[in-house]
Amino acid sequence: MQPVRDRLETILSRLANRAADERVYTRLYAEAARAAADASDARRKAGMSLGPLDGAIVSIKDLFDIAGEPTRAGSLMLAGAQPAARDAAVVRRLRQAGAVILGKTNMTEFAFTAIGDNLHYGTPGNAADASLIPGGSSSGAAVAVGEGSSDISIGSDTGGSVRIPASLNGVVGFKPTARRVPLAGALPLSATLDSIGPLARSVADCMAADAIMAGEEPVSLQPIPLAGLRVGIPRGVLFGETQSEVTEAFDRCVSGMDQVGARLADLPIDDLIAEMRLATKRASIAAIEGAEVHADWLAAGSSVPVDLHVSGPLSRALAVPASVYIRTIRRRGELAAAMEERLQAVDVLALPTVPMVAPSIAAMAGDQALRERTEGLLLRNTQVANQFDLCAISLPMPGTSLPAGLMLVARHGDDRRLLAIAAAIEALLGR
Repeated sequence: MQPVRDRLETILSRLANRAADERVYTRLYAEAARAAADASDARRKAGMSLGPLDGAIVSIKDLFDIAGEPTRAGSLMLAGAQPAARDAAVVRRLRQAGAVILGKTNMTEFAFTAIGDNLHYGTPGNAADASLIPGGSSSGAAVAVGEGSSDISIGSDTGGSVRIPASLNGVVGFKPTARRVPLAGALPLSATLDSIGPLARSVADCMAADAIMAGEEPVSLQPIPLAGLRVGIPRGVLFGETQSEVTEAFDRCVSGMDQVGARLADLPIDDLIAEMRLATKRASIAAIEGAEVHADWLAAGSSVPVDLHVSGPLSRALAVPASVYIRTIRRRGELAAAMEERLQAVDVLALPTVPMVAPSIAAMAGDQALRERTEGLLLRNTQVANQFDLCAISLPMPGTSLPAGLMLVARHGDDRRLLAIAAAIEALLGR
């Protein structure tokens, strides 16, 4: 087995060669990573291991604290912020598990917006084709895994920020049930909706990273037999305006599940989605809660530039009265309970992660109306899991010219079972 240090040096050399045009990483920890890699290699020589992440090369999104430096969260405003006093909770747990923390990855400003562009630190080009958008907000995280510069990336997901870029870059992205993984030391967007999840090239790697971050003992992955598995397909609004290539790939995936004995059935949820849209008509929960996080500079104005796609929605949400917010949160609780009941009929929902493959960066920059429409479509399917307090995973679908994802969604707290189901479907798709 190749020493971790050798693998790390290969990656560092590759990153050094493109340093002048680096957009995937915003910070590298070369010396600390070398020390961690050497320690992992020494343990292996001595016949010891700290577990499945020992020696894994891991990158973290630039909204997690690293002791001694400001957490920029994709913004110029925070570049001169007070340095973090200690590592974020998930970073501490990853280090204790022997992970080699390579660096911080680029992201959309304040983790807002789904396109993946960043005016200040550049836009990472998609791992499949650098002229295409990476998806956001965990843009650099997905590209790092897709291009092979990290084994696992840690991102955050408030409306799809792990799964959207996972889908567009052809990697696995897992959004755990909210609050399963501690948020301490992560710059918040929405206390209600934020989840911390891994991106990797396999379900097994995502499962190991999730267990470590959740403070659980990592267990070996036992795929669940697909025969008899109840798979609900939420046909309706979540399938509208889907590109034919994505639809065809999805149909092949579910046909494969059908052939091995999974029980497929349509499960309508359009009524609940319509009710949630009504409840969040004034502003999304993410925008209202994000406006509270950023209230001070939104009210006073900022002396440094902020992306208008971020400051605009947050400024508008700042004007939403407390009564509207409280009613929205109460209604969301009722609708999450209704969805929980609806999902009793199935083990998992299956649908396309996003209805498209990645469009070009140039097209998004050049046409405001197209950008807004694209962003709405990118978020449409993924945000359901956040809004209704569920867990979800995106798996790469085979047979497309550009990456596209299959999303599996399960009930609140069903994380480990969802990962076991995903592992079985991953094996099926890989055949």
